Amino acid sequence: MEIRFDGKVAVVTGAGRGIGRDVAKMLAKCGATTYALSRTQSHLDTLKQEVPDIQTIAVDLSDWDETQKAVESIGPVDLLVNNAGTNILQPILDVTKDAFEKLVNINLRSYIQVSQIVARTMISRGTGGAIVHVSSQASLIGIHNHSVYSATKGGIDSLTKTMALELGPHKIRVNTVNPTVVLTELGKRDWTDPVKGGPMLSRIPLGKFAEVEDVVNSIVYLLSDKAAMVTGSCLPVDGGFLAAGV
Repeated sequence: MEIRFDGKVAVVTGAGRGIGRDVAKMLAKCGATTYALSRTQSHLDTLKQEVPDIQTIAVDLSDWDETQKAVESIGPVDLLVNNAGTNILQPILDVTKDAFEKLVNINLRSYIQVSQIVARTMISRGTGGAIVHVSSQASLIGIHNHSVYSATKGGIDSLTKTMALELGPHKIRVNTVNPTVVLTELGKRDWTDPVKGGPMLSRIPLGKFAEVEDVVNSIVYLLSDKAAMVTGSCLPVDGGFLAAGV
């Protein structure tokens, strides 16, 4: 099933590394004029070296004004992947103001703000478009020390449904992917330890964590016309983890 995005403009947030980086590379490979946004210039520099056609923008998405200026500078957009995210592990009784504000600003507020800017360009042209948010299985289950992170991901899932409802009449589709542990560089470092990763892995019916390409392929599908009747959905990319119950 070949998917092409020739003539389309795509924006990927959190594109410096991990899932976002590979999404940006795949969208460029599929013909889209791709803008990769990341806070870290060095990550964008190496991405540009790998794929010179990708346009890179360094921006701190936790800053409202900086985000507004950066995204508006791109102009009309057809495809958006909100992938930027961070986590600070704290038990609920130890959550700090700084940690709460950082997680909410990056994991949820930036999704709303970037989507708002992009959707307005889609509506003004009347051409529709597609938006995919990257959420997590943590939005649907409880995980120790993930209280604020899980709350932001749950907010993304709810945001997806409301956006699909409000933007559908403008031919804009909005969906979410909810991955399990993904074997990015960070994922490999944090979850390949049998003591930490073993209990999680044992609950996945397919018996493995997700590869980055598993999530990338799901995102690309949801962005494409192959998913023309899919909107307001939250797609688990979890090897059956959620099917097994809590």
